[in-house]
Amino acid sequence: MKLFCSTGALIGLANGRNYRLLEEIVPHIDCEGFEFMMYSTWYGEEEEIVKVLQGLPVSFPVTHVEKRIGEKIASRDDGDWEEAFEKFHTNCRIARAIGSKLLVMHLWSGTISDSRMENNLEAFPLLKSIAGEYGLQLTVENVVCNQRSPMVHLKELQEEDKDVLFTFDTKMADFHKELDLVYEKEWKWLFSEKHVTHLHINDHQGEYMDWSNLRALPIGDGTIDFQRFFDFIRTWDYAGNITYEASGLMPSGEVDYDKINKSLSKIREYWNKVSK
Repeated sequence: MKLFCSTGALIGLANGRNYRLLEEIVPHIDCEGFEFMMYSTWYGEEEEIVKVLQGLPVSFPVTHVEKRIGEKIASRDDGDWEEAFEKFHTNCRIARAIGSKLLVMHLWSGTISDSRMENNLEAFPLLKSIAGEYGLQLTVENVVCNQRSPMVHLKELQEEDKDVLFTFDTKMADFHKELDLVYEKEWKWLFSEKHVTHLHINDHQGEYMDWSNLRALPIGDGTIDFQRFFDFIRTWDYAGNITYEASGLMPSGEVDYDKINKSLSKIREYWNKVSK
């Protein structure tokens, strides 16, 4: 298992989404690589982004596809579908250029969420094929829904594609109070059949679909039982990697390195404490 940190935890609105700051930030993060988070405001700067990332002394094994692509796929109005696929190609080109092998995608997203899920399901095999053309492995994340639930849609995808791969996010699951489902017999296929190939480990505290408490928290600041979760995934010989995503940005725009590194350390402790 390799532990990564999302660039989204380091670059955000508080520091102007300035990806050039990564040069001074990444040496302070205690991880084995980074998951590059693409923002919608960065289109048109692809060459400069790649140049900056290629110049850093770190690896980017994972790229997180820009989140609004799933929203446009669902909409399918006024050229949204075509724009979504064009931008997906752009994300794939960046991912390939920076050495990523795995993509994380919000197949549904935004206010429209999963309200037109038939469009998102139709798009998935096309997106998977495109990713493959770039030598990338596409995974779908269990992102929050406003109509049904992430686990329902993961099952729909698995019924359509027996080889579908997922990124499983603990915070997203806890938001829908679905984290405990993975321990039930009905859902063991997620890990026993190796559909989950990547993890986002973030804490969360809030009631069922409590939109005021949606954000990811540092490890230990929420109520998730991580030891139980890590014990469980090791029983199925989980062999994927982990990304930590909770924001470490302070209102000043500075990065709270101590907060991020403490969470990364806690994730390692949970992993290493697992009974073998």
